[in-house]
Amino acid sequence: MPQDRRASFTRHNSQDMRSSSAPGGVEHAMRVELDGMIKQAPSGPEQDIFTKEMDDFYRLFTRYLHEKKHSKPLDWEKVHGPKPEDVITYSNLEQKNLAGVAPLLNKLAVLKLNGGLGTTMGCVGPKSAIEVRDGQTFLDLTVQQVEHLNHISGADVPLILMNSFNTDGDTRKIVQKYNAHNVSIFTFNQSRYPRFKSDSNLPVAQSPEIKPELWYPPGHGDLYESFANSGLLDQLIEDGKEWVFVSNVDNLGATVDPTILQHMADTGSEFVMEVTDKTKADIKGGTIIDYDGQVRLLEIAQVPKAHVDDFKRVKKFKIFNTNNIWINIKAIKRIVKSQNIDLDLIVNHKTTNDGTPVIQLETAVGAAIKHFSGAHGVNVPRSRFLPVKSTSDLFLVTSDLYLLENGQLRMNPKRTFTTVPVVKLGDHFKKVNDYLSRFKNPPQILELDHLTVTGDVCFSSDVALQGTVIIVANHGAHIDIPRGAILNDKVVSGDLRLLDH
Repeated sequence: MPQDRRASFTRHNSQDMRSSSAPGGVEHAMRVELDGMIKQAPSGPEQDIFTKEMDDFYRLFTRYLHEKKHSKPLDWEKVHGPKPEDVITYSNLEQKNLAGVAPLLNKLAVLKLNGGLGTTMGCVGPKSAIEVRDGQTFLDLTVQQVEHLNHISGADVPLILMNSFNTDGDTRKIVQKYNAHNVSIFTFNQSRYPRFKSDSNLPVAQSPEIKPELWYPPGHGDLYESFANSGLLDQLIEDGKEWVFVSNVDNLGATVDPTILQHMADTGSEFVMEVTDKTKADIKGGTIIDYDGQVRLLEIAQVPKAHVDDFKRVKKFKIFNTNNIWINIKAIKRIVKSQNIDLDLIVNHKTTNDGTPVIQLETAVGAAIKHFSGAHGVNVPRSRFLPVKSTSDLFLVTSDLYLLENGQLRMNPKRTFTTVPVVKLGDHFKKVNDYLSRFKNPPQILELDHLTVTGDVCFSSDVALQGTVIIVANHGAHIDIPRGAILNDKVVSGDLRLLDH
C-alpha cells in the first residue's frame, strides 16, 4: 500500500506589494491595516503564508476599487449562447472504460473542493464529514472511488483536498483513518481573506487571529494561486502528472470519467468544463456563453438586474456549469506565474452578527475558462451532477433510487424513468438530525415523480411513495404516515396520529 504522503507544503514567497499604494486614499488605508496585521503574525513560515495571502487580497481589493469606479456593466447585447464548437455533446465522444485509459490515469490527480461547512444542514464541522449513505460520509465515498480506480487500473491517482481554515483542522484528523487505503492523500489550504466594512472599506479584523466572523475563504477561484503557493502543483509536475480533475466534494456524481480523460489527451485542451442540461431547479447556475467572440462563464451575480429573468430562462440558456472541471496542470503553473489570472469578481454583501454590513470578494474556479487554450464545455448526462445541498437531496441519495458500488451511486435499473423525482421537504426537515428523526427508514420511491412535505410529518417504516404525493400538516397539526403505507398520487392533510405495534 502506498503510504499517506500528506505534507505541509510550504508556500512560495510573493512579490512585496507594500510599496504599491501611495499615501492617502482608500488603497493606502487598506495597505496600512494589512501591514499592521502582518507584523502581528508569528515570524517564520506562518508569517510568510499570511503575508502572501494579504498581498493577494490587496491585489484583489485594488481591482475591486478600480472596477467599481471605471468598469462598465456587462453589455447584454454581446451575451450569446455558446458556439457549437464551444460545447461538445458527451454522447458524440468515443466511449472509453477505465481499463482502456490506464496509462492516462497515471498522469491524473483528483482534487476535491473541501472548504465548506455543514452548517446549512445543521451539522458541525466539514460538510464532507456528513453521513450520506449507509453510514458513510462524502469523504469515505470519495476515498473508495479513487481507491477502486487505482485497484482496477494499477495506476497511482492521488486524492487532493483543498481545505479552508474552517475545515482544515478536522479534515487532517479525519484522513488519518485512510492511511492503510490504496490511495495517496494530500491536503492544502486555500487562502483566508479579511471581510471589510461596506462604508469605510477597512477590514473588520484587527489581528491575524482566525475568527470566522472576520475572515472568509474567497471562493474556489482561489484554487489556482493556493495550489501553486502550496508547492503541491510543482510536486505533481515532478511526479509526471498532467491533468487534475476538480469537483465539489458534495457532488456524488463527480467521478473520474475515462471518456473525458481520453478526450483531454486527444484534443490537447487545457480546460474542459462539464455542463449539463438546465432544468427549472437550476435556473441560478452559471453557464457558458459567447461574449464578444470569447468563451466565458457567466454567473448570475454578474448579470445586470434588468436581465436576471432573461438569464433564468431555460430556453435561452440551456446548460449550466456542474463545477466538474478538467485542467492541464502545467497550464495552471504558466497562468499563475504570468500573474494574469484576473477572474471575474463576485462581490458578496454580508452582515456580521452585530449588524455591520461587510463585503467579501470572491471568484469562481470556472471563470478561468477564458485563460486556457482550447477551453470548452462537454454536455454530460445529468447523472454526473448529484449534489447534496439540502435534506431534500439527502432524501434522494439515501433511497432505493440509487445503488452504491465502490463509492459511486448509480441509478437503480428498476426505475422505469430516467429523470430524478422532484422532492421538496419543508422547514421541519431542514436540519439533518430533524430529518433523520422523521423517518424510521428511507421510503421506497422507485415510482415517485414529485413529493412535497410541509409541517410536522413523520414516516414509519416500509412506506412507498408513488406518482405525485403532497403531505401538508397545518400549523399545530401532526401527521404520522403508518408502517407499510402506499401513497400513490395522494394528497394528505389535516391531523393524523397512528401508533405502530
